[in-house]
Amino acid sequence: RDSETSGQFLRRGARPPTQEVVDFIDTHRGEFGVEPICTVLRTAGVSVAPSTYYDTKARPLSARARRDAELAPALVALWDNYRVYGARKLWKAARRAGHDVGRDQVARLMRAAGIQGARRGKRVRTTKPDLTAPRHPDLVKRKFTATTPNQLWVTDLTFVPTWAGVAYVCFIVDAYSRMIVGWRVASHMRTTMVLDAIEMARWSRGNTLPGLTCHSDAGSQFTSIRYGERLAEVGAVPSIGTIGDSYDNALAETVNGYYKAELIYGPAHTGPWKTVEDVELATLAWVYWHNTSRLHSYLADVPPTEFEATFYDAQRTDQPLIGIQ
Repeated sequence: RDSETSGQFLRRGARPPTQEVVDFIDTHRGEFGVEPICTVLRTAGVSVAPSTYYDTKARPLSARARRDAELAPALVALWDNYRVYGARKLWKAARRAGHDVGRDQVARLMRAAGIQGARRGKRVRTTKPDLTAPRHPDLVKRKFTATTPNQLWVTDLTFVPTWAGVAYVCFIVDAYSRMIVGWRVASHMRTTMVLDAIEMARWSRGNTLPGLTCHSDAGSQFTSIRYGERLAEVGAVPSIGTIGDSYDNALAETVNGYYKAELIYGPAHTGPWKTVEDVELATLAWVYWHNTSRLHSYLADVPPTEFEATFYDAQRTDQPLIGIQ
């Protein structure tokens, strides 16, 4: 992480304020030493002498510096959970944790610590459409919104390369709360893995869910007779988007995208994945974090479990519910 975060600090363009440079040296001096860091900074155009660093450290701390010294470890601890939050979400997380901090201050302290949010890569199509199979109609029409839980689910497959072969991953997501209600990791992409994910969703959400629509792309797993029959057992109706058009399953693909950015290729994981089982165990932990802790912009920066709890509390007390517009 140190080489990457140092690079981010050095590539910012304009010379950082002296205090930010001092904070950066503080973060990395234990591993590299003050003089070598100053040498690297000088070659990168950030001229700072070791004496400047020591003189700054010898001065009495300003009120801002004292405040920064208190906040910086707390922010790094919040960020260190999967290391995916950028300044805006880390600011939101800090406020939720009880820290009275501004967004600009969070961004400044992140720069000083050399940390940043995860970035998503390009989407690679996993499912292959069966052009000869009968297809269910598109009941969603790109409107990935719902007014209650269990009104609309979306699902898709993605894959993760490992040393032992490819791991295929299926998620089922509730469009109302962005809750991952079912998932499966397998060494194959047969229909059975999708059926297993449906069974998990069925176990977690209820045996029968009348009025539910489950939307997918036109992959052969989702056009199979067994898939349609399993949804019928739950009381759900299948819906399939147009062939070869990512916008027609955009929500599911968004979840796949940040799953890979945050976990599979995220800064908290180093090196290649070794086995399908490794991916499965890591996905188990990530799904729990996603549902119970991850802040979602679409949900006004609360986790899915909290968003659904607010819905059900309002139902019990007959209070007006503030929904997502």
